[in-house]
Amino acid sequence: MIKLDLSVMLAKRKMTTTELAEKLELSLVNTSLLKNGKVKGIRFATLDKICEILDCSPSDIIFYEKNQK
Repeated sequence: MIKLDLSVMLAKRKMTTTELAEKLELSLVNTSLLKNGKVKGIRFATLDKICEILDCSPSDIIFYEKNQK
């Protein structure tokens, strides 16, 4: 399963979810869902903007986790 985890990168950049939401021009609710990996998909444009804001690459915030059966 592909997972999104912004919490570590936000901590490294000393940025709050609220600050990220403002810079992304997304609601705090949607940004929190992204941060906590509670989304089923993400637009490349949003991913691009997140990487620009956090000065990171997609591989810093997206990872693969094998399904546990």
